[in-house]
Amino acid sequence: MHDPRLLLDTLSLLLAAIIIVPLFQALRVPAVLGYLVAGAMLGPHTPGPVVDLALPQLLSEFGVVFLLFAIGLELPLSRLQAMRRYIFGLGLMQVFLTSTAIGGVGYALGLSVEAAVVVGGMLAFSSTATVLKLLVERGETVARFGRISVAVLIFQDLAVVPLLTLLPLLAGGETSIPQALALAAAKGVAAIVVIMLLGRFVVRPVYQFVASARSPEVFTATNLFVVLAVSWLTAEAGMSMALGAFLAGMLLADTAYRHQIEADIEPFRGLLLGLFFMTVGMTLDLPAMWQRADAILALTGALLVGKTILLFILCRLSGLGLATSLRVGLLLAQGGEFAFVLIGKATGLSVLDHDTGLLLSSSVALSMAVTPLIGVVAQRLAQAIEARLGAEAFGIETNDLKGHVVIAGYGRVGRAIARMLTAHDIPFVALDLDPQRVANARAEGLPVYYGDSSQVGVLRAAGIARARAAVITVNRPEMAERAVDSIRRTAPRLPIVVRAHDLGQCATLKDAGASAVVPETIEASLQMAALVLGSAGVDKDAIAHSLKDFRDGGYEALADEPAANPAPATTPKDRDSAA
Repeated sequence: MHDPRLLLDTLSLLLAAIIIVPLFQALRVPAVLGYLVAGAMLGPHTPGPVVDLALPQLLSEFGVVFLLFAIGLELPLSRLQAMRRYIFGLGLMQVFLTSTAIGGVGYALGLSVEAAVVVGGMLAFSSTATVLKLLVERGETVARFGRISVAVLIFQDLAVVPLLTLLPLLAGGETSIPQALALAAAKGVAAIVVIMLLGRFVVRPVYQFVASARSPEVFTATNLFVVLAVSWLTAEAGMSMALGAFLAGMLLADTAYRHQIEADIEPFRGLLLGLFFMTVGMTLDLPAMWQRADAILALTGALLVGKTILLFILCRLSGLGLATSLRVGLLLAQGGEFAFVLIGKATGLSVLDHDTGLLLSSSVALSMAVTPLIGVVAQRLAQAIEARLGAEAFGIETNDLKGHVVIAGYGRVGRAIARMLTAHDIPFVALDLDPQRVANARAEGLPVYYGDSSQVGVLRAAGIARARAAVITVNRPEMAERAVDSIRRTAPRLPIVVRAHDLGQCATLKDAGASAVVPETIEASLQMAALVLGSAGVDKDAIAHSLKDFRDGGYEALADEPAANPAPATTPKDRDSAA
């Protein structure tokens, strides 16, 4: 016989999430805080209905497992390789120095060594969910500070795994900190080796077999089984379930099934992770938080200021510009959602007492709540710095370069133009949004930089004011139009040559300020027509003269609806172009 109380609790949880979370998102407040508030409304410390914590607490554990699995899926070895400088350089130093500094202060204020290690580690992490949401909403994931912020977040996500593994060892009390770290590292290495062997010889062949069955529900069941089975194995080995889930994700990150797996587990991850934050909210004692408001505000302020300063210094020591360093420091100053995970486990293992856990949870939640406001402040400060320092802010080495050509887009067309310019000893600076393409070009010593050519600050950093011309070869029409507009506003007299797909795009680009527009499909048709005419015996000068007439006429004779009295020679070509 079913339990109506269990059903009522489930309905209460779902209803609170349905009402509160969309409201918070509409107010541009992180969804994590919406879940916390929804949970607090159903907890024992607020008036109204009270939900039994046992069931959501059990299910919420799987939310953390699926989150770690999803993070592992996002970290194929190729990505770690491409971003290794900032992930294992800046990210490592940030986590180590921040956790050491915060842990040292905590120890000085009376925390035990074990508690200081946990507190330092948990507050060193930033909120991946909050920061990525801000970057995506503003289209700044491709900006330099955005990529560096993501790299630091990646290392923080990696560092969560050993800290989760370390917690039970710290709670044991019989092992010293260095021994606990060494034991955690040894277990982690052993788990990686075993899981990688299982993955290569068991999991990947199984996925190949399941995919060949073309059954979506079986594929989804396989995903759930792999996540939970590997998590169970690591738990049985004395490590955390989260470690197993993370390693399972990394195992599948380089397979052809990665994107389908990610899509399949996304609903489970989102729902269970929301449930986890609701259970955290249910444990928050709001009256006690109000009584300690002064301590919570002081800790939040110290956390934001301290992490900003430390990150800013580390970014500057890593050779990053002033504006980039400031934005990274401010953007990653808050505490992260993993702090709630670690606080819950640490209080459960008696590493932290309840009052300390409440103080830390409240401060982390408050720091996440003010992050959108901090992001706006960081953006305005960075724009002011970029306006004064230009290239230094973006790290593009063009201070002494003049008379060069700025190439927006370093795909096949951009590379061809760059080679032609080099053949004629004309310097260039290229901008592109493909990190791998940029990395490959930089490895060859070419002046190709990661940047959005539609942003005025990036163009100034590329020396647009000192350039002799700009060439726009980007493949997206709307981005090409924005780039033309930005260049024209920044350098009103600069010649701008733009690649267009067809004649329909030409008029738009010319209205935006392009000096010349080359419709790619039409030019290909002209070149093919010239080859045909040549093979038919037509004189080269006549062919050249005919091509010149078409180009001087703005290609209008080759449009889908030709002019009223086109030259006779245009008619067959017009039919070829339309085809």
